[in-house]
Amino acid sequence: MTSNGPGGGASSSSMASPGIAADPHDGPYVLQPWVDSVPLSADGSQDGIKINCVEYYDGNLYVGTSAAELLHFVSIPPDPSDRLGRPVFIQASRLSPAFAENTPSRPGVQQILLLPRVGKACILCNGTVTFYSLPELSPVFGSKQVKNCNWIGGVDLNEEGQGDVVANTGETVTVLLSLNRRIQVVKIDEDVRAVRNIEFAGTTLSVRRDSIACVADSKTYALIDVNRQLKIPLMNISSLDENPSASAEFGHVLNIAKDAGVGRSASSNQTRPPSSSQAHSRSASLGTAATPTDSLKPDSQGASPRLPISQTLSPPGQPSSPQPPEHSSTPPPPTDKPLPAPPPSSSPAPRPAAALLKPHITSPTPEEFLLVMGTTPSDPGVGMFINLDGDPTRPTITFDIYPEQVVIDSSSSDESASTEDEDGYVFASMTKDVDGIPHSGVEIQSWSAGSEAHPQKQWLVASDAELEGKYGIRTVASRHETQSEEIVEKLSLKKYIPFPSLTESAPTTSSLKSSDSRTALSIERLAKERELFERDVDSQDGESLPEGWEAARTVEGEEFARRLSKSRTRIAVWRGNRIWWAVRNPLIVQLDKRLEAARLLQQSDGKELDKRSIIMVLSSIRDREPKTELEFTTFGYIQQKAGVLLLINLLLSSSDREVSDEELAALQEVLVESKLDPRVVLSLIPGVRNEIIEGRKGIWIHGGVKESPEAFLASPEFLELSQGGIRGLQLKILHFLRRYLQAWRKMKGFGSVSVEPEVFRTVDAALLLVLLELDRHSPKGLGKGGAVRAELGALVDGGMDCFDRAVSLLESYHRFFALSRLYQSRKMSADVLATWKRVLEGEEDDAQELMDGEQRVREYLSKLSNQALVQEYGLWLANRNPKLGVQVFADDKGKSPKFEPTRAVELLRAEAPGAVKYYLEHLVFDKGYEAYVNELISYYLEIVIDDLKSPESQETVKAAYAAYRALQSPKPTYRHFLTENAPEDDEVWQSRLRLLQLLGGPHEYDIAAIRERMDKLSGDLLVPETIIIAGRERKHEDALRLLVHDLGDYDTAVSYCLRGGATIYSPIQGRRDSIPEVEQQRRLFQVVLREFLAIKDVSDRVEQTSALLDRFSGWFDIDDVLALIPDRWSVDVIAGFLVGALRRLVQEKNEAVMVRALRATENLRVSYDLVVKVGEKGATVEEAPTEEVQE
Repeated sequence: MTSNGPGGGASSSSMASPGIAADPHDGPYVLQPWVDSVPLSADGSQDGIKINCVEYYDGNLYVGTSAAELLHFVSIPPDPSDRLGRPVFIQASRLSPAFAENTPSRPGVQQILLLPRVGKACILCNGTVTFYSLPELSPVFGSKQVKNCNWIGGVDLNEEGQGDVVANTGETVTVLLSLNRRIQVVKIDEDVRAVRNIEFAGTTLSVRRDSIACVADSKTYALIDVNRQLKIPLMNISSLDENPSASAEFGHVLNIAKDAGVGRSASSNQTRPPSSSQAHSRSASLGTAATPTDSLKPDSQGASPRLPISQTLSPPGQPSSPQPPEHSSTPPPPTDKPLPAPPPSSSPAPRPAAALLKPHITSPTPEEFLLVMGTTPSDPGVGMFINLDGDPTRPTITFDIYPEQVVIDSSSSDESASTEDEDGYVFASMTKDVDGIPHSGVEIQSWSAGSEAHPQKQWLVASDAELEGKYGIRTVASRHETQSEEIVEKLSLKKYIPFPSLTESAPTTSSLKSSDSRTALSIERLAKERELFERDVDSQDGESLPEGWEAARTVEGEEFARRLSKSRTRIAVWRGNRIWWAVRNPLIVQLDKRLEAARLLQQSDGKELDKRSIIMVLSSIRDREPKTELEFTTFGYIQQKAGVLLLINLLLSSSDREVSDEELAALQEVLVESKLDPRVVLSLIPGVRNEIIEGRKGIWIHGGVKESPEAFLASPEFLELSQGGIRGLQLKILHFLRRYLQAWRKMKGFGSVSVEPEVFRTVDAALLLVLLELDRHSPKGLGKGGAVRAELGALVDGGMDCFDRAVSLLESYHRFFALSRLYQSRKMSADVLATWKRVLEGEEDDAQELMDGEQRVREYLSKLSNQALVQEYGLWLANRNPKLGVQVFADDKGKSPKFEPTRAVELLRAEAPGAVKYYLEHLVFDKGYEAYVNELISYYLEIVIDDLKSPESQETVKAAYAAYRALQSPKPTYRHFLTENAPEDDEVWQSRLRLLQLLGGPHEYDIAAIRERMDKLSGDLLVPETIIIAGRERKHEDALRLLVHDLGDYDTAVSYCLRGGATIYSPIQGRRDSIPEVEQQRRLFQVVLREFLAIKDVSDRVEQTSALLDRFSGWFDIDDVLALIPDRWSVDVIAGFLVGALRRLVQEKNEAVMVRALRATENLRVSYDLVVKVGEKGATVEEAPTEEVQE
């Protein structure tokens, strides 16, 4: 008796008109099949028999029919293999309750009142109430019956709670029997007994909260205090009813106790006053003594006329909260809110007679009643909410047609229901006339719809068009747990296939030829990776996956979704011989249908996606805090699906369509907040999708989310889009991906991603690819490129999970400097240096970021502690740039162990001969190692000699000598002349300067070997070097001759004499043994004088000789000079010398006289001191020794 397929589903609409076809899941409720076919008659001929009422308690279904039969069904557990898990109901009994007589106006079983707390059931059939036990419906209380009863109910809803009451607790339950002339208060436990009578005739409906009951007769509503027997008349059911005499009683408290008298008839017509009703305080003393208990007796009165209504209302819904509703700060609407006016007529017409409308009372909360009013059955109805004092509590709601039945479903009746609307819903069964055709259905609206400008209503109907009759609705006693297969289908985790086939991802050979190397490299990597993952070996832990793990995970995901898909309901709906549950339509299903509508519309019409609808869906859940696990999952699911749809729409948008930054930022936010696996997003992007790493376990997402991307991947649009690869993507999409992937990278390490290795390896690779593509056209050079290049640098500096893939991408884009930074992030020094070496040796770095690469290598080597690596690249650098390379071996502050000079020289001599000289210079000039002077001199000499072998160099040197000799005195020394005029970048000239410095210095070196090598050249080429060597060989005459005649460096010749022939180009060391002997100096001055007198140029000869004699006259003997000076020279030439010589003679004579005088004075002083000392000591007498006289 249960539905086995979707055929028992429902159709619903957010509009009240049944003429519009709508999605069956677009509203807050759906119909779930309960009983497919109720056997309304025992013989199977169900003609004219209909269901009047339905009740359900603890797996027992009770159905009352118009044939005065009560059907009892019991449920048996579902088959374990049934995924829907719906129980099967089988018929247990068919009961014909006793009744006094048939009632044509209300035939059959009209009401089933279950009292689980006392284990009893009350059945109203043809105006007679009988009593049975639960759950098997065995007669109780003997033959006790209540005849002429219009209604049985009035159970305290505050005590009943939410319906799942404990069976047979031994308590007493109080019910109200609406008899023709009174209301009888009855207590039921192990017996049934009347407690008191309330004088209120003709009532047909009662709903009670504590001691306050809201009742209705055929025309009016009223509040009564059951204990104190007080009555507050309320409004009429129909606004067409007019009774001026009742106006004065409206809202006033009346005593209806039997002995106090009643001021008016309970069935008299009443009209509402035009002014708002007064507020009346109800006495807090609700516990006044009750009237003596009367025995329950059969009513001897005949049946009074009943209302011409074929059905009775079901009991009211249960409250949504034990607390009173919160009132708005605005004053409540007046109770006399006018009903819709009747259609205007062209001519006055007589006022129609008041139609008898069926009263409807429900209680949404413990402090409220909902009353329904109207004009005629075909006109709209109005629902008014009042409190227990009769005052309005919230805005009124409207019904398109005056309803036939009304029930309430509060939000607290389903713990798993969405919290989108904290209030409950009002169900109203009605039949609308559309184009002359009646349409029956259930109108559903929120009970807060009155506060909305355009309230949303759902029209709920079954999908089976063959069913006839009106819809019945009722809130049953027990909740029923249901399960939504749609939630299971949408939320179950399914394996997502980003590459539907190898053919799709592996282009043909011809297409590979047309693609760039990066595309081919990506595809090759992808194919190899898939082959690796197809093996049954886990790259993470080395263990194989258990057999059937994928099916087990699928089942596990379905079980999780199935747990979330469960909900509970108490609303039963029936039509014809079928019964359904009215189940809360989960928010995820409602929103998903709206998203699906936008997607299917785009696919069918090929139009632009209705982004407005999707944005409205996202806005409806934005900033909402989930209050249940299902809501939390729902929000993520909706964001994921909406994000995918918007992304697909962005990819398919034309390049000329403007997409604002705000739209892209919003899309990024949705995708990131949804926690959708970024590999799903990247699978939709041509070119970038090849970076996806699925892992052996693959990508798992919600089943409802995977439909859209898989459909897109199989579409011709994607095939066309993928032809262009990453180069075919619009710039706005690349920038969107850049920001999206950056946002995802910030979540690394948070633990919120279950498959973090595969996800972040994919994210890193995709982000690197996007940044490389964006940076292709950026300005070249270090420090240029803007934000994109800065992000690229930060990405590689921070380390990347997809290291190998990053290396291949950087290689394919020729971004070697960025590659070296990636190696540096892993401290892979050898690879860093190898990458720089490739660039320096000619491979092109597209961004040209490696500026001053050799210097960068030098600085990097100083930071390394690996001596072998430093040696390898130090030698390589020394070959390329000897001066820079030797700094590696000469560095005393580097982290690696220092190189011993001997070993460094050997290494350089073997691997980088061109750098040996520079290292020797470091040792000699910077460190002062004299042991390497001789070798360094050999290097310098070899350079100079090799250069002077060319005629051009010889001419240059000779020209330099001639130029120097041509200079007029005073002129600098030749060393200064050479230093000032030698080109700084000329290795030969600089080497010659260093050679002269070493030769003229106080170092020991092999003079004979140097002389031998110098003799290979003409003597007029290496004049300064020859002079120094001659001085070292103590051939001073030759040295001075070369200085004076070949070089013309007269000042250096004089300096040579002063230094005693020791050196000419280095300062004299401050040692005692380095001070030249005077006689040697005097002798050298004699030699230089003779050389000056032999100068060919007469003017130079006279000038230099005169200057020498004037400045250094003390070194010459006047006789020797006069003997050398030609007689033809004027005395003026040597006048200075002569004056100086004579002055020295006089000075020497005077000095001799002075010396003699000082010595005489010194002798006189000594004699005086002697005399004084002798005087002080006095005379000493010494006797001469006595000579013995020899006899």
